[in-house]
Amino acid sequence: MSTEINLAAPVIRRLETISDAEIIALAEVLIDCVAGGASVSFMSPLSMAKASSFWRGAADAVTRGQRALLVAEDADGIVGTVQLILDQPENQPHRADVSKMLVHRRARRRGLGEALLKAAEKVARESGKSLLVLDTASGDAERLYARLGWQRVGVVPGFALWPSGGLCDTTYFYRTLTGDAGLEPGLVSR
Repeated sequence: MSTEINLAAPVIRRLETISDAEIIALAEVLIDCVAGGASVSFMSPLSMAKASSFWRGAADAVTRGQRALLVAEDADGIVGTVQLILDQPENQPHRADVSKMLVHRRARRRGLGEALLKAAEKVARESGKSLLVLDTASGDAERLYARLGWQRVGVVPGFALWPSGGLCDTTYFYRTLTGDAGLEPGLVSR
């Protein structure tokens, strides 16, 4: 495993279909994040089989139009990802959840999280969404979200487990997307 940092400008793109090679690359990013202590629904050690199975399920949801999947790539391949859960209950057509924003440890501190989040917001607007919601257990992510205009709602203590065990708190955020089609908060359509 190389510890070199590729300084080539990353490219953010939306995957409409996901190849087997992309599933493996996404699984490697997920495995790295879990190994690094990220509380993202999986316990450590995370196997390639389990990580690949997760991404195959996500790929199916992308194919059905229930999710949007964005990736950040540099010259070495996929180094980050974020998902938008577009399929919401019928009384919440204006909302999407931001999920699994992950950046490989070798590619951090290069603006990928910000680029992925801004791209997700753009896709949400294009999908007619006016409200985004997310949760995080990371102080670094909290600072990023606040800096980009997300509103902190509060903390749920002991919400999940860290990958190596032990309870962790989860902080919820939301962002109202302005200039969007669809319902604005507080407005009722009849």
